[in-house]
Amino acid sequence: MITLIFTALPGLLLLPILISFIFPFIFQDIAYLITLLRSGMKFWGYVRKTPAHTVVDMFLEQVDKHPDKPFVLFGEEVYTYSQMDKLSNRAARALRKYGSVKSGDCVALFMGNAPSYIWIWLGVAKLGCSLSCINSNIRSHSFLHCFACSGAKVIVAGPELKGAIEEVMPELRKDNIRVFFLSETSISEGTESLLDKVKAASDESVPKSLRSFVGGKSLAMYIYTSGTTGLPKAAKVTHNRFLLATTLFEICKVKARDIVYTPLPLYHSSAMMIGVHGCISKGATLVLRQKFSASQFWNDCRKYNVTVIQYIGEVMRYICNVPKSDDDATHNVRMAIGNGLRTDVWSEFLRRFGDVHIYEFYASTEGNIGFVNYTNTVGSVGRLNYFHKKLNPYEFIKYDIEKDEPVRDSKGHCIKARKGQPGLLIGKISSSAPFDGYAGNIANTENKILRDVFRKGDIYFNTGDLLMVDQQNFIYFHDRVGDTFRWKGENVATTEVADILSLVNFIQEVNVYGVPVPNHEGRIGMAALRLFEGEELDGRKLYSHVRDFLPNYARPRFLRIQNAMEITGTFKQRKVGLVKEGFNPIIITDPLYFLDEREKKYVPMTQTIWDEIKAKKIKL
Repeated sequence: MITLIFTALPGLLLLPILISFIFPFIFQDIAYLITLLRSGMKFWGYVRKTPAHTVVDMFLEQVDKHPDKPFVLFGEEVYTYSQMDKLSNRAARALRKYGSVKSGDCVALFMGNAPSYIWIWLGVAKLGCSLSCINSNIRSHSFLHCFACSGAKVIVAGPELKGAIEEVMPELRKDNIRVFFLSETSISEGTESLLDKVKAASDESVPKSLRSFVGGKSLAMYIYTSGTTGLPKAAKVTHNRFLLATTLFEICKVKARDIVYTPLPLYHSSAMMIGVHGCISKGATLVLRQKFSASQFWNDCRKYNVTVIQYIGEVMRYICNVPKSDDDATHNVRMAIGNGLRTDVWSEFLRRFGDVHIYEFYASTEGNIGFVNYTNTVGSVGRLNYFHKKLNPYEFIKYDIEKDEPVRDSKGHCIKARKGQPGLLIGKISSSAPFDGYAGNIANTENKILRDVFRKGDIYFNTGDLLMVDQQNFIYFHDRVGDTFRWKGENVATTEVADILSLVNFIQEVNVYGVPVPNHEGRIGMAALRLFEGEELDGRKLYSHVRDFLPNYARPRFLRIQNAMEITGTFKQRKVGLVKEGFNPIIITDPLYFLDEREKKYVPMTQTIWDEIKAKKIKL
């Protein structure tokens, strides 16, 4: 028997090595699955409690556990868990007494990043109310639209937004809306002050009975889409969805000792749902900045001893575009959590700033499916995991870019995309993976639902995103459905073209889109470029680059040089205005260029070229 054991022992020891050689990511997949199951069990344990166990309850547990631990760092200010608790109690009492806010109401918050944003939210939640997080950058019609969607009767606004409020005050008065500025005294006619009332209120605990009716499916917050293609939509965020968002910090192994840097806007889900609530779930410390600054990013990280950073959209590109410094890699950041990181920026970030584990994830505020790149594979947003797919069913289906709809077979059912083929990501809607929809126009909610997908009666959430799974089961973001365009019978992904153009050394920023051409079918590629300071467009070099790296149909035929890119408050590039303006030199004052195949370079766009394209004298 002993001989048999010693004979088998080497084989048993070599087995894990053999398994990992055949299935190189199996142990990471298993670890991820275990974390998901553990987080899921914890989540369902909270959901089953009566009354519901919410983020507010999590926060109060952390207050009891370590009241004197810093919760929020802001400039030179330090707010402990206990101080934030007392401030939120005062805010709740002030709103209840002077704003006549009662349980079940919605309060609109219109202000920039500040610790007060967080304690107002906690105070509102303690009253059993929901919060409408209105983008502090929107104005006039967009503001009124977002506010109306929420059904709120009270607005709390930052003093710095006095002008924006005064602009819409006549409309607000018509509906008897109460407006409070977070100030000591009234600063505008028809408005009231709130800060003085908060300071005068008691900091005693708010009775839990005021929120005893709150369940996991109760509305906690409205978070608005960025409005890149129209008016923002108010996504309904329930208390259950908040709890689910906190599990990302569990998956990424954020610890209580971590210091998390969030220079992102609090009206966005990344900062609020993941950053603020993630820190609450772990008892970690949050570093908040009023406004993102690429030049001060690493100085802040060093100042506060930051260990975890958050990013979205183009944030990482801005950081990489800051002039190089000898202390680029001198920091304690071990982890970055976010989404929208392009592959070229990802690689550059690691080269410059050292060994930072990047947890790129895929998710949306209102969506019911998400992925996390737990293997730290550059460019990926996660992996296809059999058990994850069983727990939370989703599929990638073929999509017709030209018709702007999923491809269906003769029976009317959708067709699954193959590996290596971009497909529309859809998540099955169920009680465990709900889609709560949007406030206001019901058509907005209905437009995101696909019915009779694989069988009669099934329903799926349409993410509006094209993703691709490779042969190793890694998942990659491909493009937004509205951004991908069709030219000469081929689909062109704007993100892929932008990645290629970004490799050119004189290009700092790229925004690729498709524009209609007079008397031609489809949309042709165009790119808005921002060049590095002191650089000029080298038309011949750029032509050689796109010729070498892009197929003919994907090469941008037109370029537009801009001094600054227009972006949303959440660092997403706007395309709609650029598409509408096209490449007409009469309309556009920015320098325009045309890819001239005869000259083998990009040449200045002229009215003559425009006329010849319109008359089809120039072949595109």
